[in-house]
Amino acid sequence: MPRFPIQMPQLGESMAEATVQQILFSQGDKVKADQDIFEVETDKAMMEVTTPCSGTIIDVVAKTGESYAVGATLAHIEASDEDATKAGLLKPSDTGAVTPVTENSEVDKTENLHFKIDEDDVIDHDAAPSVKPTVDSGLPVPIRSTVYLSPRMRHRMDELGLNAADLAGLPGSGAGGRVTVEDFEKFISELEDHKMTDASPMRIAVADSMRRSWTRPLATVTVPIIMDAVLAHRKSLTEKPGVTLYAMRALAIAISENTAVAGRLIGNRIIHPNAIDIGFAVEVEDGVLVPVIRKVDQKTLSEMREPYEELVKRGQERRLPTEATGAGIATVTNVGPFGITNATPIPLPEQNLVLGLMAGRPTPIWDEEKGAFVPKIESKFILSFDHRILDGGAAGRLLQRVDQLLQGPEQL
Repeated sequence: MPRFPIQMPQLGESMAEATVQQILFSQGDKVKADQDIFEVETDKAMMEVTTPCSGTIIDVVAKTGESYAVGATLAHIEASDEDATKAGLLKPSDTGAVTPVTENSEVDKTENLHFKIDEDDVIDHDAAPSVKPTVDSGLPVPIRSTVYLSPRMRHRMDELGLNAADLAGLPGSGAGGRVTVEDFEKFISELEDHKMTDASPMRIAVADSMRRSWTRPLATVTVPIIMDAVLAHRKSLTEKPGVTLYAMRALAIAISENTAVAGRLIGNRIIHPNAIDIGFAVEVEDGVLVPVIRKVDQKTLSEMREPYEELVKRGQERRLPTEATGAGIATVTNVGPFGITNATPIPLPEQNLVLGLMAGRPTPIWDEEKGAFVPKIESKFILSFDHRILDGGAAGRLLQRVDQLLQGPEQL
């Protein structure tokens, strides 16, 4: 019977590698098609690798605790011609014989990969390639715009897997404040005197995301919003949506009225979003995940409640479904439960907008009808944005529209 490699799939749009956390079978085990056989950790979630077809596992290449690039062979499976043909691993010919599916066959084994391998790139799938879980594709913020890093210095930093942002607190002794190799080596040697722990893949991913976000000119505006109407509406319901859902729904409606505010500037054009997909921040161990609810402008508040609660639960378990991962056009983050009353949220690199909800506080508000101050629950809504797309006025009007929508929560 023919044998086929079980390769590391691309489990997310931006995934380049994953770490094997658990092997769920033993060599010689018989398995069914689409059976979970590896549990792997990407920089965003715990996910499973499944079998391509029914058969017998004949050898295991992968090891727990090691990282493997997308396309790397994790194990091999031996399957009958019938099972392999059903799975598309073998292609029936006109004569009734079967031939292995190649890259030029009707079924492309790499069609689901975000990055395809060129013919000139030779990869030995049997060599169990492993990679260190490092992030080297970011666009780091320079230490200072005027600082020059020599080629020798950059080479030494590349050897250690560092970028310029890691040296932000290092003063240079060279001409014009330049950081010399001697400064750098002294800095590295002094680090050995400090307690050090390994950063988790999640923390590395968050750090890389924030570095790339800060390559753009970001700005922030704040509007205080009275939350009494939202809180009263929520109290009247049997199934109570979270305050974050009210904000997501209001933001989605406001964006749908002028999609340019959530666009991206590419060259000399603003690219408008095709759908109003809104993410929300979920705190997990050593980081944050952002599940996405699709087409929020087309869903009612009640329709969003159950999917939202399920995504919060699965996000905390770091087991988000595929349809809830990937880029949205904006993110809502509610830091009110932590007692935070002011913050500067940073939008994801692929997004223009992030809306932060601060803790609500009783505040005296002037009531024209009563001619007196009355207590209201006020929360600051803070919008951070790419200043190339929006100016303060446009950002303020967007927040004012969100405010207006939240004063009529029964319409959400």
